[in-house]
Parts: sequence; structure tokens; C-alpha cells
Amino acid sequence: MYDYLVAAILGVVEGLTEFLPVSSTGHLLLLGHFLGFESKGKAFEVLVQLGAILAILLVYFHRLLDIAKRLPSDPAARRFVIGVLIAFLPAAVIGALAHAFIKGVLFNPFLVCTTLIAGGLILLVVDEMELEVKHSDATAFPLPMYLKIGFMQCLAMIPGVSRSGATIVGAMLLGADKRAAAEFSFFLAMPTMAGAFAYDLMKNYKILTADDATLIVIGFFTAFISALFVVRGFLDFVSRRGFAPFAWWRIVVGSVGLVALVLFG
Repeated sequence: MYDYLVAAILGVVEGLTEFLPVSSTGHLLLLGHFLGFESKGKAFEVLVQLGAILAILLVYFHRLLDIAKRLPSDPAARRFVIGVLIAFLPAAVIGALAHAFIKGVLFNPFLVCTTLIAGGLILLVVDEMELEVKHSDATAFPLPMYLKIGFMQCLAMIPGVSRSGATIVGAMLLGADKRAAAEFSFFLAMPTMAGAFAYDLMKNYKILTADDATLIVIGFFTAFISALFVVRGFLDFVSRRGFAPFAWWRIVVGSVGLVALVLFG
């Protein structure tokens, strides 16, 4: 029963943090460590993301449907889909090649705390920079810009960096405004997280038991519900407040985590 409760809590945390620039994987690893929860092959931390994926698909359903309808006749729609695929490609290749190293070496609580703090400091600096805004439409970035954002996303293979944080910062440094950068992070999350889910399931399904599957399903449902709230309000919040609140949250969580690891292990 305890594991079911922890799985539900971790699912809520996944949904609340997946699309924020605070690293959902980092939060899950730290919280799981201190709650004594460890999944086989670290599969839970990846597979539970399916709930967040479905949440963003639901929120963006009409937008995605419109793009799909326009694909046969609208060059701009085709160009955007190509852009998303181009941005997804680096993570797909590097993630597949480095999967064992990432899971075996980088899923480390001390590393997570360090990258949370470092990423928070970077986010603070970028949020205050007077960047030249060249792009305010996430569906109309130049194709080379999509590729560069895709490479930035690969930094998030280090737990604690944050996939959304890396893509948002990358897009802003390349000339996107805050809202467009955050929105493209949403779009890029769909193939990236779906690909990570499929690849991790393929790698781990043989070692997962019925109890493991139950925990993942519980986490999936709670992640889905909590992610709905974040996706609906995040863009407006960022437009008004910027990224400083998330930066400070990262720094606080990373610092508290380091102290706790030193004191309690």
C-alpha cells in the first residue's frame, strides 16, 4: 500500500513539473530516493511521463488537429511539422546511443542537486538578459533554429537539467520571446516524451512485474490530472512573471537536497 501511495505522489509531482523548467526527472529521483522508492531499471520515472504526454495532447488537440488538416495544402503547416521532427532528431539519436550510460551513471541524486542549482542560476541570468526578440510564433521558427533547439534539448539527458528548461533557454537565446519559447517546448515534448516512453518500455518490459505495472498506471493517472492544470496556465504565467520563480525553486530544492543527502544519505 505504501508503494501505491508513493507512486501516486510521484505521479502528481511528474505532472506538476514536466512542463516547467525545473526538471521533473530530477524531482522524481530526489523524492523517490528520500521516500525509499526505487523502480526496476528506473523505468517508472520515464514511463509515468505518458500521463503528461496525454495531458498536453488533450489541451492542444484542436491546435494539432488544425495543423493536421492543413498539412496537404499549407506549406507553413508542413514546414512546422518538419521543424518539430528536426528538433526531435538529436535527442532520438543521442538518447538511444547513451541510454545505458544515462540510466546507470547520471541518475544520481548528488548530480541532480548540482544541476538543479546550476540550471537555476543560468535561468536567472537568461531571464534578466536583454535579448533581441526575432520570433514570436513557435510554429514559424527558421529550420536551422529548430535543429539548434533540438541539440539544446539533449542537455536534459542529464537529470536535473530539465528538458523544458533547456529548450526554452535555447529558443530564447536564439531570438524567441518567452511565450513562443515555452510553447515550442510543449510541441517538442510530444515526440520526445513519446519516443522516450516507447524506447524505455522496449528496454524494460521483460523485467517489469504486474506490481510494477500497477505502480506505473497509478503514476500515469495522477500525472495526467496534475499536468492538465500546469499546461493550461503556464504560458500566461510566463508571459507575466518570466522564469525567475522557477529558477529560485530549482536553487532551493537543489540546496535542500544536497544538505539532506549529506545528513541522511
